[in-house]
Amino acid sequence: MSKKKEKREKEPKQEEQEKPKPAQKKSAKAARPATEAEPPRKLKREFYEAEIAKLQVELVKFQQWVKHTGMKIVILFEGRDAAGKGGTIKRVTESLNPRFCRVVALPAPTERDKGQWYFQRYVSHLPAAGEIAIFDRSWYNRSGVERVMGFCKPEDVEEFFRTCPEFERMLVRAGILVVKYWFSVSDEEQEKRFQERIDDPTKRWKLSPMDMESRARWVEYSKAKDEMMAHTDIKQAPWFVVPSDDKRRARLNVIRHLLSLAPYEDLTPEPIKLPPRQVDNSYVRPPAKDQTFVPTYYP
Repeated sequence: MSKKKEKREKEPKQEEQEKPKPAQKKSAKAARPATEAEPPRKLKREFYEAEIAKLQVELVKFQQWVKHTGMKIVILFEGRDAAGKGGTIKRVTESLNPRFCRVVALPAPTERDKGQWYFQRYVSHLPAAGEIAIFDRSWYNRSGVERVMGFCKPEDVEEFFRTCPEFERMLVRAGILVVKYWFSVSDEEQEKRFQERIDDPTKRWKLSPMDMESRARWVEYSKAKDEMMAHTDIKQAPWFVVPSDDKRRARLNVIRHLLSLAPYEDLTPEPIKLPPRQVDNSYVRPPAKDQTFVPTYYP
C-alpha cells in the first residue's frame, strides 16, 4: 500500500467531521446561570397561620416579662412605602395589651414642631418602665423623606447624622432597648402592592401623593438609605434588614428575632377561677321600651 493511500485511510471523512452531535435537552434548572439563586418559595397560608398563632402566644409572655422586669423597649419600623411595615406591626400588637404596648405614628410636623429640637417631638413618646413603644416611621424621616423631598436643608441632614447616633446611645445608656428594622422590598413587588391598593377601595387611602413621588425618586431614596445606614448602624443600636417580598415570611422572621433579643420567662398567671355571679332577686331591669337599641339590620 502506498504512503499516500495509507494517509487517506487514517484521515476521517469530511462528512463525519462536520456531522453535528445530537443536541442534549437541558432542564430549566440546569440552564439557570450558576450565579443566579432561585427565589425562595412563599410560605403557605396554613403553615403561616399556625406559626403566627404560636408566636403571638410567645409575644404575650414576652410582654408580661417586660412589664414584670420594668424593661423599656423602642422598636423602629422603617422602609419604603408598601414594604410591609404596617402589616407586621399589626401582627405584633394584635394580641398585646395596648396599655403597655403603644404604636406611635406621627403626622407631618406642625409649624411648632419645626421650631423644636428635631428629636423633641419623639421624646414624649418614649416608653416608661414596663412599656414597649413601636414607631411606625420615626426620627429617620429626616434622612429619608425629608431629605429626598427637600423638606429640610443639607446642613440639617448633616447635623442629623452627627446627632442621631449619640441620641440613640443616650437612650441605650438610659436602659432602653432600641431595635431598628429596615424592610427591604424589590421594585417589582412594591409596584405590585401599589397596584393592589389602587384596585382595592379599602386600601386606596394608603396611597398618598408622597407615595407616588417616592416611586419617581426610587434611586434617590436608595442612595439616601445607604448613607443613612453608613452613619447610624451603630453597635449599641444596629440596623436589622428584613427582606419583605414575602410578607408572611417577613412577619414571622421579625417576631422570632424580637423574641430572641431578651431572655424572657413564662410568667403566665395561675388559671383563673371565675367567681359566682351576684344574685339579688330584688333587682328589676328597666323596661326595654325605655331604651334605644341599635336597629336590627341583620335579623
